[in-house]
Amino acid sequence: MTAAEPYTVELASDVYAYVQPDGGWCLNNSGFVSDGTTTLLVDTAATERRTRALGAALDATGVPAPRFLVNTHHHGDHTYGNGFFTPAATLVSHSACRREALASGQHLHLLWPQTDFGDIGIQGADLTYDDRMTVHVGDIEAQVIHPGVSHTVGDSLVWLPHRRILFAGDLVFEGGTPFFLMGSLSGSLRALALMRELGAETVVPGHGPVTDPSAFDRAERYTRFVAEIAEKSHAAGLTPLEAARTTDLGEYAALPESERLVANLHRAYAELDGLPEGEGVDPFAGFMDMATINGGEMMTCHA
Repeated sequence: MTAAEPYTVELASDVYAYVQPDGGWCLNNSGFVSDGTTTLLVDTAATERRTRALGAALDATGVPAPRFLVNTHHHGDHTYGNGFFTPAATLVSHSACRREALASGQHLHLLWPQTDFGDIGIQGADLTYDDRMTVHVGDIEAQVIHPGVSHTVGDSLVWLPHRRILFAGDLVFEGGTPFFLMGSLSGSLRALALMRELGAETVVPGHGPVTDPSAFDRAERYTRFVAEIAEKSHAAGLTPLEAARTTDLGEYAALPESERLVANLHRAYAELDGLPEGEGVDPFAGFMDMATINGGEMMTCHA
């Protein structure tokens, strides 16, 4: 583990967030809800070691082992640990998340071959949905909602109306730079509007510390900033890399993962070209441009 160890936050008597500082590349959050008899786990971790630590943290609270596991999207930092909880837990995701998880395979290994991910097997969901569904955790209703193409093509929100708690997945990077290379800029704005409508009081982001609905405003301001840069740069005939290199990030320069601007511009350009949301962009090209912005080196995997 890194110097900043993961920690568990009791958000309510039956809801917990599991936070992995510093929330950078490959350091995601998880969480769980339990009525004392049945437990639902939201997401896992990028490595075997970190997933085992998640399992130990869950056990330390005294809740039963997960009966359900919901993946908020297909990226490996949220899904690589699925196999450590299945088949005892039924794996749930959006249908596109299942498809992308199986198609992408061990994609984090390709980006960060020096990272010790451990014994990782790729698991697709046992149970999928397309719009929304409710998982009953005893008497607790966990609403699993697809916000549309946003961070990826197969995102899920996990909304607990009885506690006004929302697990937002990577639609919220608290203290970090939003990222929608594999999703949609316009879709991200629609998803933020949907999350506001739910009326959450507590928001568990996909990365970073537990926050509140003000996170939606911060994410929207950045996303609209990217849209403005994209429109001007696209019209001027600049490539996403050229545009990113000449952009004054202003207040966003201090955010970790600021190199994500160039990847987000790839997605914004595709939408300006009229391509379908979630399609028409080569993720590899986006990561290579981010590495270029990062001094010619791939960004560090913090796991």
